[in-house]
Amino acid sequence: MIDIIPLGGVAPQAVEDLLDDAFGRDRHMRTAYRLRAGVDAIENLSFAALENGVLVGSIQSWPVQLADGERRNFPLILVGPIAVRPDRQRDGIGRMLTAAMLAVADAQGSDPLVLIGDPEYYDRFFGFSAELTGQWDVPGPVERRRLLARVRNDQPLPLKAALGPRIASALVHDKD
Repeated sequence: MIDIIPLGGVAPQAVEDLLDDAFGRDRHMRTAYRLRAGVDAIENLSFAALENGVLVGSIQSWPVQLADGERRNFPLILVGPIAVRPDRQRDGIGRMLTAAMLAVADAQGSDPLVLIGDPEYYDRFFGFSAELTGQWDVPGPVERRRLLARVRNDQPLPLKAALGPRIASALVHDKD
C-alpha cells in the first residue's frame, strides 16, 4: 500500500538520496535546477510516496515565472522533479504523486503549471502540452517538445517570454 503524504513529513536527506538514485548525482546540472535556483519548493504542492514507511517516490513544485518583452511577469509553478525509486518505476507511483499534486493545485485554482517531461505521457494523463511553450526562452538546454504547460482557459500567458525563478519582490502580475 502506497501512502501519499506532504513531503515535509520526510527527512530531507532521504529525498536527496532518492533524487540521486532516480536521476544521478549530476542532476544539479540540468536546466530544471536553473529554473528553481534560489527559491524554496511549494510545500502544499510537494508530496512523498511511502510504502511501509519507506520513501519510494516524491514530487516537488516550485515558484517560477515568465517575463515578457513588456516587463510583465506571469507566475507559474514548475512541477518536478517527479522521482521514483529505480526498482519501483513503472508501478504507477509517479502517476499517483502527480495526480495528488494536481488535485490540490486544481482545488486551489493554482497558477499555470509547467514541467519538462515526456509529452505523450503528460498530455495523455494530465493535460500538459507544448502548445504555448515553443518560443519560451529557458536558462539552459531543453528539448522543445518536452517543455510542457498546463493552463486553465482563464490564465493568459505570453507566447514569447523568458522562463526563470520567481523573485517575489519583483513579481508584477498582469492578468489583462
